[in-house]
Amino acid sequence: MIQAIVFLPLIGALIAGLLGRTIGHRPSEYITTGLLLISAVLSWVVFLPVAFGGGLVGAEVDGHTAVLKVEVMRWIQVGDMDLRWVLRVDTLTAIMLVVVNTVSSLVHVYSIGYMADDPHRSRFFAYLSLFTFAMLMLVTADNFLQMFFGWEGVGLASYLLIGFWYTKPSANAAAMKAFIVNRVGDFGFALGIFGAFMVLGHIDFDGAFHAAGEFATSGLPVMQFLGWQLDAMTVVCLLLFMGAMGKSAQFLLHTWLPDAMEGPTPVSALIHAATMVTAGVFMVARLSPLFETSPIALTVVLIIGAITAFFAATVGLVQNDIKRVIAYSTCSQLGYMFVALGAGAYSAGIFHLFTHAFFKALLFLGAGAVIHAMHHEQDMRNMGGLRKKIPITYAMMMIGTLALTGVGIPGSDILGFAGFFSKDSIIEAAYAVGGNTGMFAFWLLVIAALFTSFYSWRLVHLTFHGAPRPAAHGHHDDHAAHDDHGHDHGSAYDHAHEAPNVMLVPLYVLGAGAVLAGAVFYGMFFHDVEHIQHFFAGSIVVDHELIEAAHHVPLWAKWSATVAMIIGFVAAYIMYIRRPELPGRLAAQNPGLYQFLLNKWYFDELYDTIFVKPALWIGRAFWKGFDDWLIDDKITEGLGRRVQNVTSWVTRLQSGYVYHYAFAMLIGVAALLTWAIAAGGLI
Repeated sequence: MIQAIVFLPLIGALIAGLLGRTIGHRPSEYITTGLLLISAVLSWVVFLPVAFGGGLVGAEVDGHTAVLKVEVMRWIQVGDMDLRWVLRVDTLTAIMLVVVNTVSSLVHVYSIGYMADDPHRSRFFAYLSLFTFAMLMLVTADNFLQMFFGWEGVGLASYLLIGFWYTKPSANAAAMKAFIVNRVGDFGFALGIFGAFMVLGHIDFDGAFHAAGEFATSGLPVMQFLGWQLDAMTVVCLLLFMGAMGKSAQFLLHTWLPDAMEGPTPVSALIHAATMVTAGVFMVARLSPLFETSPIALTVVLIIGAITAFFAATVGLVQNDIKRVIAYSTCSQLGYMFVALGAGAYSAGIFHLFTHAFFKALLFLGAGAVIHAMHHEQDMRNMGGLRKKIPITYAMMMIGTLALTGVGIPGSDILGFAGFFSKDSIIEAAYAVGGNTGMFAFWLLVIAALFTSFYSWRLVHLTFHGAPRPAAHGHHDDHAAHDDHGHDHGSAYDHAHEAPNVMLVPLYVLGAGAVLAGAVFYGMFFHDVEHIQHFFAGSIVVDHELIEAAHHVPLWAKWSATVAMIIGFVAAYIMYIRRPELPGRLAAQNPGLYQFLLNKWYFDELYDTIFVKPALWIGRAFWKGFDDWLIDDKITEGLGRRVQNVTSWVTRLQSGYVYHYAFAMLIGVAALLTWAIAAGGLI
């Protein structure tokens, strides 16, 4: 069953990718989607006994960890290293299998309707299934090299999906940007793997964790670098976290994530909710025994996460593209997850990953239904009043917004949407860390919660409430090149219509998850320490003291996120319902701040100046000159010209006149006779 869960998406990708033109688009869609649905059902079969049945069926207890290992094949044999390809399934893996396959299968179903008019949809479904397979390879990895295989696989698949509409220059640029920025993080991740092998002496997780545990008694190793003595485990963990920063779009390596919106909307849901961006969170949680050896590395994780949550929330305040608002929301929520990991509350970080997958996929697919209804219009300034046109989509987007903003009653174990339980758990854990670092993270997260509420309700008000607004801004670039509907975008509201059922059914399922996932699973992830310990069964580190401290934070700290959420809601209501002229007036009064946020803190311009332009200058000046002058002109073409010169002289001997050849033969005979006489000593 485990092998079926992992390899069914690969089979679907191969069928759709290699045989799509032969069997047709519709069979490709049904085969890939059917296999993903089977994989999703089997994933729940694995997960439910873990959650409610007392443990993982068939698992063997290795030390304190309940883990099921399925060997696929022998892989690498070098000297004493005998590395097998093994599928590792424990509680953490079971959670990720449910998240990845559930969201991916629903995205497949949704895409049948959304991509119905695309002439290349067989290729699209092949890419979706390949993406899912790569993520499954990552989460079932039993060693660093297997994880790196899946890590690079999701990077490749994201490049293919973001640039799916390859005739659009903006899609190609976004795909390359995602690939290149991730290479920066992946370089650090690779160095971290090398360092872990050097320091710990193991490439498999169990051996590495055991070696890291021994450092608690024997002392942490140090390494020499340019005359400096460095804590080896801190260096290794920071390098590994660098990989997580790239994949999970953390501050400084975040610039690729908003541009990934150039891909089709189902791609956005898959990348931003369940697969690529959660890879970094999963990796840090999986390697929690290593990160626990380095308080410095955990502090860096916490600070970067807090800055990311705040930064992305500020940018989301002023974005006008409906998908970009949700994209920056993803970036911000990932920051929350890393704050939990840096605080040592790994279960809270995974809890938010779990709930976030449902409500963020719901928001993205709901946004796709809005775009579909508006004939590929994405600018919220050109919407308004859609509540009456698409009431089902409106209801689903409301559920997603309530879950994202964290609506619930503090202190209650059941009254609240999914995001309320997981996000408040992280904020309480940040407060429990204490000290300057903990309070820094706590206040940034509370402010980010206020901003999250504001831009989420801003999206709802601009899109669904108020009077319809004319399409004066002309921003409708989500596969506008493929829009064959022939509608006048100026009258998009008049032609707005509800999405077909094949697109609405996934919204219903995700909506149920956004409502129930927090209340149902809160006890397993954060409420009771003993329950958490039993549930995770050693798959992550559980800090008993921190979780107990988080439950006993002051009442005002527990209510802080809820109060911030209410303030954000009221502010959005006043500015976009009661006084809709107020946002424009505030932007005009603060043009510098508005442009700063609208241009995303100018990170793209900064990186363009620091990295892109110098690289292009080097390429065009030094290397282009070197290649053209030395390689082409002097070596390659120069050698060719010399050969041409020699052959031009040789060809002159081939005149075609017999007497020329007779004369040449006579000269040759004379030369031979001269040589023979001289060699015989006759001269």
